[in-house]
Amino acid sequence: MRDFTVAKYGELLDALKAAGYRFVTYEQYIRNKKTENREIIVPDEGKEPKTVILRHDVDKRPENSLVTAELEHGKGISASYYFRSVPVSFAPDIIHRIAALGHEIGYHYEDMSLCKGDKARAKVHFKQKLALLRTFYPVTTICMHGAPTSRYDGRALWQEYDYRDYGIIGEPYFDTDFSRLLYLTDTGRCWDGFKVSVRDKIPEYQDEWSKRGWTYHTTDQLIAAIRAGGLPSLMLTTHPQRWTDNPRAWRKERVIQTMKNSVKRIIVKIS
Repeated sequence: MRDFTVAKYGELLDALKAAGYRFVTYEQYIRNKKTENREIIVPDEGKEPKTVILRHDVDKRPENSLVTAELEHGKGISASYYFRSVPVSFAPDIIHRIAALGHEIGYHYEDMSLCKGDKARAKVHFKQKLALLRTFYPVTTICMHGAPTSRYDGRALWQEYDYRDYGIIGEPYFDTDFSRLLYLTDTGRCWDGFKVSVRDKIPEYQDEWSKRGWTYHTTDQLIAAIRAGGLPSLMLTTHPQRWTDNPRAWRKERVIQTMKNSVKRIIVKIS
C-alpha cells in the first residue's frame, strides 16, 4: 500500500490509540509543565499513560490540513496546527474551521528569512503576523519554519528578543525536554528525514535514539513499533501537504520531495 495517504495516517492514529497513548496539544503540554513542575508526558514506571503530541506544520496546501483535522476530530483527538504567514499557508476560513474542531492553532514563524536577516524588521513582522493570527485564535505557542533554502535560521531572532514578551509560552525547539520525549518528523517524506534535514531535527539526541533503534523510514515501520510497545512518549510532526489519497497529488508530492531531498543533502554536506 502507498505511504503518506490520509488512510495511512488514520492507521497511525488508530495504532497510537490502541497502544494507550494520551493525546495532548503542545499548549497543554507546556501548561502542564508549568502547573505541575514536572514532565507529565513521561510515564512513571508504567503507572502513567504515555502521551503523544501531534504537531502539524502547515507549510502549504492548507486544505490538506483540514482533512487531517477532521479525521482527528472524528477520533476524539486534538492536535496543534502551525500556520505560516505567507499566502500558500495562511487560509483564514480553514484556520477558523480547524480551530472550531478543537485543535490548537500556532504561528509557524519565518520572520528572519522574510526580512533578510534584519532582526529589528523581523521583530516587527513577527509581532504584526502574530497579532493577525490571533484574530482567529488565541495563539500561545509558536514553532520555527525550517526554510531549508534560506541561510537565515528563524530561531536566531530570539538571540536578541524574547518571544515570552508577546504572550508566547512555548516553542518546541526551546521548551521541550527531548531527553524524555522522542521526536519523529515526516520531513523528507519519510520518518528518518533527519539525515537530510537542515533544521527540523534534534541533533543532540539523535545518536541516542538511533542506538535504541528508534529510527523508522516508513509509516508502516513506525506503526509496527508502536504496536510492539517499547516506545516512549512522542512528539510526531507531520506536514499535511504530503498526506493525500488523491493519486495524482500523491505522485506529484513524491516527485517534488525527492528533488528537494537531493538539494537538502547538498546543503547539509556544505553546512
